[in-house]
Parts: sequence; structure tokens; C-alpha cells
Amino acid sequence: MSAAEISRVDQILKRVLPSVERALETILPHTLVLGLVEFFVFGIKLAWACLFGGLLIAAIVLTHQIYPSDAALSRYDFLFLYAIALQVLFLITRLERPQEALVIFIFHAVGTTMEVFKTDAGSWTYPEASLLRIGDVPLFSGFMYAAVGSYFARVSRVFAFRWQAYPRLSFTLTLATGIYINFFSHHFIVDIRYGLFALTALLFWRTRVHYRVWRWQHRMPLLLGFFLVSLFIWFAENIATFARIWLYPDQTEGWQMVSLQKLGSWYLLMIVSWVLVTIIHRPKRTS
Repeated sequence: MSAAEISRVDQILKRVLPSVERALETILPHTLVLGLVEFFVFGIKLAWACLFGGLLIAAIVLTHQIYPSDAALSRYDFLFLYAIALQVLFLITRLERPQEALVIFIFHAVGTTMEVFKTDAGSWTYPEASLLRIGDVPLFSGFMYAAVGSYFARVSRVFAFRWQAYPRLSFTLTLATGIYINFFSHHFIVDIRYGLFALTALLFWRTRVHYRVWRWQHRMPLLLGFFLVSLFIWFAENIATFARIWLYPDQTEGWQMVSLQKLGSWYLLMIVSWVLVTIIHRPKRTS
């Protein structure tokens, strides 16, 4: 891997980890130290990739607890300005690249468009007032979708993704387009999500993602990776609804966990996000 391809987190770990390993090897067997370091680095890199989403969730939880209800600036508008500031900071510090920010902005627009339609259809509501909104949708909501795009852009870099049997871009774009259209069309005609699940499985069944943690290369079926990411998003959605960012109809009288059926919706929407990111980060074949 060339110096230009080494991520910032790798550069930091390269300076710090050797001394950590030497200290651990004074009390633990060498092979155990190697395994622990690999696991530790995996967690660090995953947290680094989730940085934008993690900071957004932290602000959502914190404002739920302490934001004054009588503030001149509404909570939703504060979160919008906070997310804008985060995005600018990421660009200034080169935590995100301009072309990645463009894709994230596109997904922001894609997500906001769907939000406007879905809230009008009564799928969920935003219970608090705000000034910066389109219809019933506060503008900051698009950043929750953008956080998924940010994660994919960053995780593909920090883990140096390489691909085995990755399908052609024209196929994945067609799938993503069909998924997005179905989020709207199923309100009027038959819901084809099960067919989309089947098509996703057919398209990515043989696809493996190869990724480097620290010393070793690992690989995982992409369909499993998609499921794990959508599960993580579902957990984040439960946190956000508990903090009353948005509410589903069965949560208006009191919070309860988000239905597991939403896991499937996030699975499909996450594929749309990933495909958008691959327009910039074209999947590289494994050697």
C-alpha cells in the first residue's frame, strides 16, 4: 500500500502500537497479544468510520436531555446547524474528501425527498417545531441519511476494501433505483420488496469483501456485512426515537422499540447508500 493510500488512523496506529505491543508482551503470550491488537484495531477503525454518525447520535441524545424547551432556536434547527458545522469541519480537516461530501449531499437530498413523502403519508412524524424545514420534515433529518453515506465512504478507506466477484455498476445502480422507487410506489401499487431482497441475494451471493485490519487480511460475505450494518442502523434508530427525534405511529403514546420489520427497510435503503458511494469509490478487485 502506498503512502498516499494509508489512512490517517493507520498513520497514528503505526506510531503508537509498537510500544503498546512491547508492553503487553511483558505480561502476555506473543500470539495472544497479536490477536488482542487485531481486535483492538478493528474496534478503533470501526469507531473512526462511524465518527460523523456517532457525533450526530451523541448530539441527539444530549439535546434530548438538556436542550431548553423555551430556547429561541428550536432543537431541530440547532441539530441542523450542528450537522452543517460537523460537515465543514470534516472537510477542513480532510476527514472527508470533497467528492465524498458531494455523494453524501446527494444522499442527503435523496433521504429528505423520501422523508417529505413518507411523513405526508403518515409513516412517521417529527413531533417538535422548527423553522428550517420542508413541509413536516426538519432539514437536519437528511443528515441522518448522510451519516450512513459518510460511514461507507470512510470504512472503505480505513479497511482498504478489496472485492471478489463484485457485480457490475450498471447492475447495482439498477437495483438501487428499483429499491428507491419501491419506497414510494408501494403506497399505490404492489410492494415488491421481497423480490428486491431476492434480487439483492442473487446479485451479491458470491461477493466477498476483503479488508485489512492491522497485520492480517480478512474476508466476509457482503450480504452478511449488509445485514450487520443495517442491524447497527436499527439500534441507532431506536436511540433516535427514544430521544423523540421522530416517532412512528405506535410510539406517540409512549416509546417502544422499533419494529424488527424496519430492519428490512434499512437493509434496502442502506444498499442505495452503498451504491451511491461506489460511484466515487469504485470497488477494487482483490489480487
